[in-house]
Order: sequence, then C-alpha cells, then structure tokens
Amino acid sequence: MLDGLDAGVPVAVVVPGPNLDRIEAALGSAARQVRLLDMTDVGRNAGRLIPSVLHDFADAHHSNVRIVGEPIWPERSNEEYAACVQHEALLNAAFAGSAANILCPYDASRLSAQAIADAHATHPIIADESGTRASKAYAPDGALSRYNLPLTAPSDAEELPFDLGSLTKARHFAVARGAAFGLSEDRLDDLALAVAELCANSVQHGGGTGTLWVWREQDHVVAQVHDRGHLKDPLAGRRPVSPHRAGGRGLLLVHQVVDLVRTHSTPEGTTTRVYLRL
Repeated sequence: MLDGLDAGVPVAVVVPGPNLDRIEAALGSAARQVRLLDMTDVGRNAGRLIPSVLHDFADAHHSNVRIVGEPIWPERSNEEYAACVQHEALLNAAFAGSAANILCPYDASRLSAQAIADAHATHPIIADESGTRASKAYAPDGALSRYNLPLTAPSDAEELPFDLGSLTKARHFAVARGAAFGLSEDRLDDLALAVAELCANSVQHGGGTGTLWVWREQDHVVAQVHDRGHLKDPLAGRRPVSPHRAGGRGLLLVHQVVDLVRTHSTPEGTTTRVYLRL
C-alpha cells in the first residue's frame, strides 16, 4: 500500500470498521491520500461491491489502482458468507484486462477451515507466513457452483403467482406484507423497486410468469421470486452499465437497494431471494 502511494498510484481500502480504524491509524498522515470505506456499510450486500465500489474507484482513475478489500469476516451470516464466496469467485473475471491490483485479507486465526479453503479456490495467488505462491486449489467456477444453493420459501410464507397483467398486484402485495412486518417507508420503497424489477425480469426472461413469496426472517423482511428462466451469466447485475445504454439495469438496481441477494439458477428455473434489514 505504502509503496503504491509513494509511486502515485491511487489506493482504496475497503475493510470492516475496526480494521479500517487500525489501518487509518497506522497510515498516519498518509491516510488522507487513501480512499477509506467501511465494508460493513458499502459491502453489506456483497453483490454491489464489484459495480458500485471497486469498479467505481478503478474507473474514476482510468489508471493502475490498488485496492484492499476484506468482504469476509467471522461475523458474517451463513447467507452473507455464501454470497461473499461467489463475489470473490467472480472478482478476477470482472476485472480481466484491467490494471487494478486487488488484495483480499483473510483473518486465518478467526475464520473457519472452510473459509480458508474457499479463499484458496477463489484467489489465484496466496500470500501467508510461508510466502507468496500460486494457489494450487484455484477453481473459481467450482466455488460458484458450490454456493449455487437451492432456495426454498418457508411453508407458511404467503405466495402470489404473477404474470404480465399482475405485476402491479405483485408489487402491492410485497409492500403490504413488508409494512405488516415493520419495514419503514423508505425501506418499503426499496422493497417495491426490488420486487418490481425481479418480477419484470421473470415476465421478460423467465417464461412470462413467476411466483412471489414474502416473509419475515428474524430481523429481515425477505422476498423471493421464482420463474422458469436460467440465469447463465453469473456477472449479471454486477457489471457497471454505461449511461448511454438503454436497459440492462434491473438486477443492478436490485443489488443497490437491498441488504443481500441470493440466487439459485439451473436450466429448470431461477430463484432470487432478497433481504431487507428491519
């Protein structure tokens, strides 16, 4: 990091708050030259990291950049962890051909053995106390597949089948359920947008129909949409979209307004689940 600053290379650090404080303190006056972001805020949904945090920084400088990003820490929920592994597996594909150098710290003393194994599968280069080397376990496609997990709504969750003629009804259904579960007005707007985009995608790309479920799960309102489409592009919704391009922003918008997105897609159908924290 310091040698990058000395060379005039733009540097960003995106790590959880306590680690961010330690890094800022260690940098001293040099911290003013670094873009410091709290991962617990900007990366609470790992799906927005590539387009809205990492590419945002890299594209703003149009040059070689260095980024330190720590999306995985022990307090992540199981659902968040699965999304983070998929994010890490997609990172190199998302930045293929770019001049960005990205370092992903992992707290090996606190993370599980599975988390460390997944890190070896999603990163081509590993650096630890033994030195720096190519990862013999590097297999990002395998990691993506491993966490492409089935998503089943609870048996007591209310459901609504929809088609082109009932998209408005689906949005109103989600908002009514979200309000009953205690979502605030601004969060209800986020839920309405996410559900509208997901249901529209089902109609356009998923066979013309779908099913929507909404329920409360601990401190989140959860909405889930299932259709007969197959999401073949794992980077869908994670690429920046040119302002000159018409369309192509639906899944990108969903990632922006919710706290977590999980997707399960096979040739038989796609299920997308979004979480909004109460």
